Amino acid sequence: MRQRRVKNEERRLSEHHQYLMDDPIDRKGNWQQFFGNEKKIFAEFGCGRGKFIVTMAQQHPDRNYIAFEGKGSILLRALEKAVMEGVNNIVFVKKYIVDVDTYFDRNELFGIYLNFCDPWPKKRHAKRRLTHTRHLVGYQQVVTPGGCIEFKTDSDDLFSFTVNEVQKSDMKVLESTDNLHSTNFEAKYVTTEYEDGFHKNGKRIYYCRMQVQDDREGGGTLLKK
Repeated sequence: MRQRRVKNEERRLSEHHQYLMDDPIDRKGNWQQFFGNEKKIFAEFGCGRGKFIVTMAQQHPDRNYIAFEGKGSILLRALEKAVMEGVNNIVFVKKYIVDVDTYFDRNELFGIYLNFCDPWPKKRHAKRRLTHTRHLVGYQQVVTPGGCIEFKTDSDDLFSFTVNEVQKSDMKVLESTDNLHSTNFEAKYVTTEYEDGFHKNGKRIYYCRMQVQDDREGGGTLLKK
């Protein structure tokens, strides 16, 4: 669905400058210094209107969060949620993720969330999918061993694609399901706006949680549906 343009978008975004990061590339390797503490850092790539990441920030004040969203009109909604809730352990970046190592140094994150990312259904666009091998390799570099990548989608095709990509990786799959809300996985309790709508309409949510392994631990576990 095409998003409507927001009047005075740039001005309205700037009004929430305390939550908006203007120079994320310059922060590479120094995110803990930016936050001013030693809390573990988690990132969401494609935060949408922010319900998920703001809720996580509320529930986990002992962590720091970085939320990426390239569409300004959507990001504005996320910023407004953060302001309304008064969370102080989150920052937003108006960028799409192309190469994760542009923004993060090795082992700088403890976890990544990929919630309902663009499935890029055409085969020629496969490398743009955020669960393509080239991205998974990057995630394993910037996420510290023991940290996780969590993935949700409503797309059967994207989930199957992700299964195959993860099988090529050295990550260990801790949880996997083709119907998240029929499980007791904790991931079903913090949702996105999209997820709420899909679940309400009876649509299945596919989910997996993958753990980055230390180099010396060897290969990961195959993902099963």
